[in-house]
Amino acid sequence: MELRHLRYFIAVAEELNFTRAAERLHIAQPPLSRQIQQLEEDLGVQLFERNTRPLKLTEAGRFFYAHAQQLLAQTAELAAMTQRVGKIERKMSIGFVASTLYGMLPKVIRRFRTRFPEIELSLHDMTTMEQIQALKEGRIDVGFGRIRHEDPNVRRILLRDERLMVALPSGHPLLSAKPVLSLKDVAMETVIIFPKSPRPSFADQVLAAFHDRAIEPKSIYEVRELQIALGLVAAGEGVSIVPSSVKGLKREDVSYMELDDPQLVSPIILSTRLLDESDDIKALLEMIYDLYREQNIDFYPGD
Repeated sequence: MELRHLRYFIAVAEELNFTRAAERLHIAQPPLSRQIQQLEEDLGVQLFERNTRPLKLTEAGRFFYAHAQQLLAQTAELAAMTQRVGKIERKMSIGFVASTLYGMLPKVIRRFRTRFPEIELSLHDMTTMEQIQALKEGRIDVGFGRIRHEDPNVRRILLRDERLMVALPSGHPLLSAKPVLSLKDVAMETVIIFPKSPRPSFADQVLAAFHDRAIEPKSIYEVRELQIALGLVAAGEGVSIVPSSVKGLKREDVSYMELDDPQLVSPIILSTRLLDESDDIKALLEMIYDLYREQNIDFYPGD
């Protein structure tokens, strides 16, 4: 059953005559009769008493007429509202993992708000997996995450790979031992990873880095979020592997050192709904690339 069947039925129900209904709809009478007959076959009930002049609605026909009118009215209202939203109420909801706030995301948001003040932006702190679900449910339009998780309904764009660093408590012996650290150096310490849940998460990227190099950390300490991990580092409870942008969060009691392996990276991935090709999202993506160019940051340009 399609909307045209409802329109055809309503015309016949109101005219109680196939010829007049066909003229009203600007179609020939025989096709109209076939469409009504098909509708009755699909529903499995008779909507009109055809052995009377004029036509009469059956009891099922009267019920269907009342609800068909409502449905068509709601359809028209939905179309009008969608057009209004598209022309006037431009909105974009963005999900992000907390660690991206220490990189370029704040600059992206500020520039986007300045360039497109007519678009209402809302920001939502979410894990990568939460972002994927929120995209499919229509709660957000764009996600910034770090986990390589594929979903057939979500388009994933790798923006760049961010180098990983080690966060250590100020005064730690490793700070003066060598200019850069290896994962073997880090494995001799208690490694604080985050977030503890939900998984998979950035924590699994860190654990995989050790596993892929056949290195076993002395001990693992799982915590809920980045801020807690840095707080425990400051307290001397261990060290933590973090994205390099986190060093922008300056703390007197935490120091950062580079890792010697260029393959130790964490991706920054932009996600949208698979079929969403809106101009606003394209503008956001191009703005991100522009900022990377201005900052001389290596990135993976889109198509």
